[in-house]
Amino acid sequence: MDNDQLSAEWRVERLGAVCEVIAGQSPQGKFYNDTGTGTPFYQGKKEFGDKFIRAPKKWTSHTTKMAYLNDILMSVRAPVGPINFTTQSLCIGRGLAAIRAGEVIDKDFLFYQLLSKQNEIKGNEGAVFASINKAQIENLEISLPSLPEQKRIVAILDEAFAGIRLAVANAEKNLANARELFESYLNNVFTQKGDGWKITELGNIIDVLTDYHANGSYKILKQHVELKETEDFAWMVRSTDFENNFKNRKRYISESAYNYLKKSKLFGGEIIMSKIGNAGKVYFMPYTDRPCSLAMNLFLIRLDDEKVSNEYVYRYLNSKSGKAQIAPMLNGAATQTITKDSVRSILVPLPAKNIQIQILRELELLEDETSLLESIYQQKLTALNKLKQSILQKAFAGELTQREENA
Repeated sequence: MDNDQLSAEWRVERLGAVCEVIAGQSPQGKFYNDTGTGTPFYQGKKEFGDKFIRAPKKWTSHTTKMAYLNDILMSVRAPVGPINFTTQSLCIGRGLAAIRAGEVIDKDFLFYQLLSKQNEIKGNEGAVFASINKAQIENLEISLPSLPEQKRIVAILDEAFAGIRLAVANAEKNLANARELFESYLNNVFTQKGDGWKITELGNIIDVLTDYHANGSYKILKQHVELKETEDFAWMVRSTDFENNFKNRKRYISESAYNYLKKSKLFGGEIIMSKIGNAGKVYFMPYTDRPCSLAMNLFLIRLDDEKVSNEYVYRYLNSKSGKAQIAPMLNGAATQTITKDSVRSILVPLPAKNIQIQILRELELLEDETSLLESIYQQKLTALNKLKQSILQKAFAGELTQREENA
């Protein structure tokens, strides 16, 4: 079969000509959580699974726009385009549209084709979030061979994707196992203590425990410190910087503000702990050639260098044993906090300093090996995702069934 024959057997249609599109609308009735009362209600992509929607978490007493079994749901608000199959009748809100396949198109063929178009489905870039409307969905172009050809393509894709899903699951399991192995070794280091180890309160080995507000009252700090988004003398280091490996947009302060905040300057190697919100989360300050100062809502911890390595204690606080100790110290339900007194009361298993350094070297070697394994498995996941997209592109260029006939 040559390309001219192939193109003659496929036609291009507007999605709205071969499918019904139902734009979601939020109901005005009462909502119920985790009760199963009324009709299941879905609002957006967060309720999507791999291919099928997850179990409902919200129900409504009054329905507006409905989707039915085997309809395809599309996310129409940030992000635009992701799709999922329904598994039951449900009410859809403004974040979704339902696409119902007509007689000339197989629902699974439609699903795979929409999946292949994820990068092409563009909405309107709004001031708050991107969105796509019913008319734009209806105007999407769909390539249609005959129904028997559609079913042949679906059968090939089902088989190929089943193999990819298995390979992805194995790679994800190996990725999780690599990290779990390191975490297990890390925890064993601190629970299987050797001769000469002692248990001491963190307060006994702390040299400095401070925070941003140690520099003055809110009123005085407001007069001396202005947080800027534009480049300036020093970085104002926040928890979000640690969470993003310092690859996010930074915040800055002037040289005079940096010098004013003399009690919370950062030089690298300090233990940093969130004291509110993500309370108890522990970070290690990297060394940098840039002047840095501690932002609000964080503790800065420096230890007695003669007795202990800051990095050793950081490793302990980030182990399962360390986290288990910190968790009961957190206060508050909605917004959790931790106090300086609680930080000081944390118990640390402490060998001689030369043993601490030896432990750190062993952990670094294992962490390097773990990172290498994680990189290999992550590359495999990336390759599998690219393979998935490649197969989809070939399917809707007519190449998969063409190859079968030429084989």
